[in-house]
This record gives sequence, structure tokens and C-alpha cells, in this order.
Amino acid sequence: MANKPRAGAVRKSKKGPTKGSGGQGRKALEGKGPTPKAEDRTYHAANKRKTLADRAAAKSATRGGQRSNTGGGTGSRRATPDEAEIVTGRNSVLEALRARIPATTLYVAARIEVDDRVKEILSTATKRGIPVLEVMRPELDRLSGRDVVHQGIALKVPPYEYAHIDDLLDQVLGRGQTPLFVALDGVTDPRNLGAIIRSTAAFGGQAVIVPHRRSVGVTSSAWKTSAGAAARTPVAMAANLTQTLKGLQKRGLFVLGLAGDGDVSLHDLELADRGVVIVVGSEGKGLSRLVSETADAIVSIPINAATESLNAGIAASVTLYEIAKRRSEA
Repeated sequence: MANKPRAGAVRKSKKGPTKGSGGQGRKALEGKGPTPKAEDRTYHAANKRKTLADRAAAKSATRGGQRSNTGGGTGSRRATPDEAEIVTGRNSVLEALRARIPATTLYVAARIEVDDRVKEILSTATKRGIPVLEVMRPELDRLSGRDVVHQGIALKVPPYEYAHIDDLLDQVLGRGQTPLFVALDGVTDPRNLGAIIRSTAAFGGQAVIVPHRRSVGVTSSAWKTSAGAAARTPVAMAANLTQTLKGLQKRGLFVLGLAGDGDVSLHDLELADRGVVIVVGSEGKGLSRLVSETADAIVSIPINAATESLNAGIAASVTLYEIAKRRSEA
């Protein structure tokens, strides 16, 4: 008996016999191999975030090589430069506009109660050509974030542009001032950062330093807590806080670490005539080991025995006040 053609190998139609798939169906069933990671897929949002983070890191490294005096701090924006910030509250928005910080949109709640601050905000935004959008309060709540008191007004601004600590120190010395900086060691609460920025401005400090990693950055919440002081007080970002502090020491600044069990009482320090960097530790663990070993002195603030400790923002404020008072008396 003659062999019959393999079933499916030839398909007959009105136009005559045609060839089969040639195994394409089997190849399709074999798949395309393992699915690439999200960050490796060019169309995925994770790939965009990775690319932007790599660019920011490269920029940080490049600038760090140019600024070797204080440990290679970065003058670039945060690691997510594609994300804008929403500044809320009448004082914060007004200060941001007065400082001419670039803004893209002003949001105003419908039927807002207009006071002198709101009038100035609207006038300034109009003169600068910033779009003003009237929105309902639920939409403003969504833009501002949960549990944020926006007072019926919000401003959309680009990511915060961090200063470089070398530039800031040069500017302070060039003005003939005695440096007074505050550095944060692992502080993660943006409200503490905002309070520290506000206190730094109030007591004559010229800058705040935050580490690049494991620390809060200048967010909308920090802007809000600073009551607009973030527009007047520059914040520098350090790629390596310990190296930055050592670089400042080489330029004559005294590094003062705050800790509840410090060896020296704040009242016993004599620092009226020299530059100072106050280092505030994290809310839970305090100063890191490397920063403690780098500091010229670990200082404690005398408090009532019934109180266990002060939070980062209050501790910085008390120390700034004490130094400012001694300088005014000198």
C-alpha cells in the first residue's frame, strides 16, 4: 500500500494545495525565554527611573571629583529629578514666590478666603506668568497629599536644587561671616528637617547639610514645616557625610555632635569666635559611629531628668540659640 501524505502537511483549497506552517506553530509554543526584568524593558516605567537614577549618580560622581575639599558632596538634584514637588500653605507658597523659585502651576481652592498673603501670591504669580488654576478642595487635598494642611493654596515646583557645601562656605567667608552650619546624620522625618531649616534661618545659620543616602531630602512636607525658610536657607547634599565633615574641619570649622550622653555640656563650650558645624543624629539611633568618631566634641544639652531626650529639631534649635546668644555677647 502506498504511503499516504502526512495529515496536515498539505491543505487543499479552491486555489489548489498549499504548504503547511513549516513548524512555525511549534516555535511559537516554545516561547521567547525568561521575561526580562522591569528595569531592562525600555518601555517600562522602571527602566526610565533606573536611567534617571544612573544619570544623577554619574553627575554626582563627576561633580564630586571636582569638589574634593569636603568629601565630594553633590550639587545635583535628588535621585528622582523627574518628580515635581507640591509646596503647600500660604507662608510657604509666598516665600517660594518671593524667592523666585521656578514654579509651573499655582493651585487655588474655589471660594478661598482671601487675605493679604493670598493677594500677594496671586499678584506675584500673575506678574511672573505662572498659570493659576482654581480647583475644588478635594482635588487640592489629592494634590497635596493625605493629612496635609494646605490652607487652600499649593504651588507646583521643580525638584529642589541642592547647593554645594564648598560654594556655600566660600560665600559665607567671602561676606566676612563666621560659618554656622547644621548637618543631619540619618534624620528621616521631613518635619524635623523643616524645623531645623527654620531654626537655622532664625538664629543666623547659613546652611543645612543632608547626606545623599539614608536621610530625608527637601520635600513638600519639609517646605511646609520650614514656613518658607527653605526658600532663604540653602541645603547642601553630601555624598559622604563623614568625608564632608573632615573636609570642613580642614578648613577650620569645629564639628559639634549632639548626643544625650555627650562628654561636654553645651553650657561649657566656648565657640563664639570660630566656625561651627552642628551635627544632629537620627530620631532613633542618634549619631552614627563614624560621625561620632569624626566630631571634635560630643555635646549634651542639660535637661530635666524626667525627660528622656529631645527630638532632632528641638535639639538643633536649642544649640543654635545658645551659639547665637554667645556670638551676640562676644
